[in-house]
Amino acid sequence: MKLGYCLSLATLLAPSHGFAPNDASSRGLLSSMKSTAMPDLTFTNPDTTGIEEQACIDAANKMKRVAVPVSAEVSSEGSVGISYIHWEAEKPKAGCPPLILIHGFDSSGLEYRRLGPKLAAKGIDTYAVDILGWGFTQLEGVDSFSAAAKVEALGSFVDSVVGKGSFCVGGASLGGASAIEFAALRKSDCTGLVLIDAQGFVDGIGPMASMPKPLAKLGVGVLKSIPLRNSANQMSYFDKETFATEEAQVIGRLHCLRDGWDDAMVSYMQSGGFYPSKKVPTIESPTLVLWGRQDGILDGEEFANKFVEEMPNASLKWIEECGHVPHLEQPDETAEAILSFLTSEVGARQRNVEDKPPLAIGVGAGFISVLAISQLAAAIMQ
Repeated sequence: MKLGYCLSLATLLAPSHGFAPNDASSRGLLSSMKSTAMPDLTFTNPDTTGIEEQACIDAANKMKRVAVPVSAEVSSEGSVGISYIHWEAEKPKAGCPPLILIHGFDSSGLEYRRLGPKLAAKGIDTYAVDILGWGFTQLEGVDSFSAAAKVEALGSFVDSVVGKGSFCVGGASLGGASAIEFAALRKSDCTGLVLIDAQGFVDGIGPMASMPKPLAKLGVGVLKSIPLRNSANQMSYFDKETFATEEAQVIGRLHCLRDGWDDAMVSYMQSGGFYPSKKVPTIESPTLVLWGRQDGILDGEEFANKFVEEMPNASLKWIEECGHVPHLEQPDETAEAILSFLTSEVGARQRNVEDKPPLAIGVGAGFISVLAISQLAAAIMQ
């Protein structure tokens, strides 16, 4: 299939409208579910045969999957398998809550394979969580992969695995949209926000929501094509020679080869997608906006500054010589910026209110771009 044809189909996934989970009903649902998780014995770790990057191999070997409780609307079985990678803090930093990292559109926790170990070495307990329907989550026996279902499963994972108490959430690209929705439901215990080259101002997924399923599945199938993935790979980096490699494309595509991936993606697309933009101005918690100075997908001068303008307590940190994925291209500088944020702004806020209920927080790193190829670029893990 020619790349031009692939790109034409990919534009069918351009975002324009979407579905926002109902705050009150979702919050009640999440709080009422029993917070228990059992190891998912059906899980097989990602196959890294032929991959040379040790960080990817290590992350894949650390990955686990647990069955967390969900409503019958998500799965009639009452639970779904959520995969994740936990980098336990080597020497926990006092006052730092656990950090939950959410990957971008159609990506996986492997996206944080370079950042996670560096954060853990600095004393930050770090979880990279796969969003239901993406990464290496359960695909069989799931009735809905909608935005609402993804948020519900994420909340159940946090309660079941991370535990009750305060936490910080960070998201890259569409991971930020899901994090914004989640944070809006968890204002009492979500105490910090990290936005990584985020687009939280485009809602929904466009015409795919109303397409007949066969046509939608055809368009979705193009998303895992090698030509499209290679193009997105090139768009993601400033230093393309070093990072936009063939292996990077292979890693970013691993999860797409699983049985059921196509149907899960169509389910999400036809649900309408996330609707984060109206929630962005409501976030009052300390927020760190991280942006690659040379992001070729999302213009930081427009979007990074818009977050700062619309959020009452946000600060911007530029990552130099970096494209759309600072956590992959500049993980050392990204880790240092997050550490400083968590120990100063978030830590200070926690100390000031230690005798009060935890403050609310939102997280945004939204839907990556108007074109599906840009969405894919956020998902590529180099």
